[in-house]
Amino acid sequence: MSLKKPNQQLRRDLKAIASNLEESCIDLGKLSEKLSDADAIALMGLVGTLYEEADRLVSYADEVKAGQINRNKPE
Repeated sequence: MSLKKPNQQLRRDLKAIASNLEESCIDLGKLSEKLSDADAIALMGLVGTLYEEADRLVSYADEVKAGQINRNKPE
């Protein structure tokens, strides 16, 4: 079953946002190498949270694909 256009766009948006978060995590990881140990640990904790959020967005995109989440046209 193919997705309707609003659902296709929602899925693309969710996956794009997740990808942007993951790229930001990579950049933050590189930045943490230049920080003191305590600051790097704090930053990596934040990076871990951002990765979890990105994973959740990908899960939502999978639910859109499976038809469990559906976007209707605005009224």
